[in-house]
Amino acid sequence: MNALTPNFADALVAKVAEQLKAQRVGYLLGAGSSYLHNTGYPLASELWELIRDRIDDAQQRADIQSKLDGGATGLEQALDLLDEGGALDTPYRHVVTAAIETLFKSRSPALDLHIEFVRRLSQRADPHVTVFSLNYDPLLERAAEAARIRLTDGFLGIEHAYFEPAVFEERSGHIRGTHKARQFQVTVKPIRLFKLHGSLGWYECPQRGIRRCSFGSELPSGTKHLMIPPQRRKAADTMFPPYSALWSAFRGSLGHHANPINRLACIGYGFADEHVDAVIEAALARPDFTLLILTKALSDLAWKRWSVKANAVLVTEARCSLKGTVGPGHPDLWRFERLCKEV
Repeated sequence: MNALTPNFADALVAKVAEQLKAQRVGYLLGAGSSYLHNTGYPLASELWELIRDRIDDAQQRADIQSKLDGGATGLEQALDLLDEGGALDTPYRHVVTAAIETLFKSRSPALDLHIEFVRRLSQRADPHVTVFSLNYDPLLERAAEAARIRLTDGFLGIEHAYFEPAVFEERSGHIRGTHKARQFQVTVKPIRLFKLHGSLGWYECPQRGIRRCSFGSELPSGTKHLMIPPQRRKAADTMFPPYSALWSAFRGSLGHHANPINRLACIGYGFADEHVDAVIEAALARPDFTLLILTKALSDLAWKRWSVKANAVLVTEARCSLKGTVGPGHPDLWRFERLCKEV
């Protein structure tokens, strides 16, 4: 159904504002939230051009380029074509991950917008605020540190922090009252950050397990990057630690937890990962759940799938949909630069 009233844009802006200000909102961040007008981290479509010369093995670099030249639609499909589907993954994904790490470590974008984002989240009245991220970059962690805001990513420790997912459920507070009527009063509500595809600085050590070092540090020798590269194997990767615990929280927050989120605001995510999309689509079966898709563009396939959902609001530059009613695009309601000031 096409929107015929001139009030569509006003209704759209009002609905997005209403949902972002409501209670029990969760957030899913894609690459568009870290792009920052090309002053931040790159989009998936830009990765190969930026990392190609960072792959030292000339043959592996040529193999990936050959698949792209032969018609692969992007880095993800190229890696899939080079993967025979055996039990062991291919070396191509590891050289790509290492090149992405090198590229990301060379960048240090401004933090002001992400500081605004985490500061606003920390002031919300919710018992806790949950952020899911598909990004490898450390913008949120660095912003929270700069702004002196509590944030937990599932790790504890200093130089080589260890993964302990139970920390996501910990609460800090005071016990008040007499011994007959004691009450626990929460005093600190850290932002809970679940990085579903891993992160810069995360690694797995055969002896010491899953660890996190400084984002700018070199990983210890003999360890494995914990960053899921763009490839179809990423769905299978999520079944193993540390990802399994993070994805369990993602599915639970959208469905079977005692207090699931009622709204998921997806910022800068193009809905091209089926293993992510399937979890979100299952949540739409809940009558009390609303999905906000706020991104520059969606493919025609993604648009067709999500714009018909009665409990979804889609905002892109070219077209928008307000719970099934289609209207024109919006110039900036999808931009992180605006949304970080409205959460």
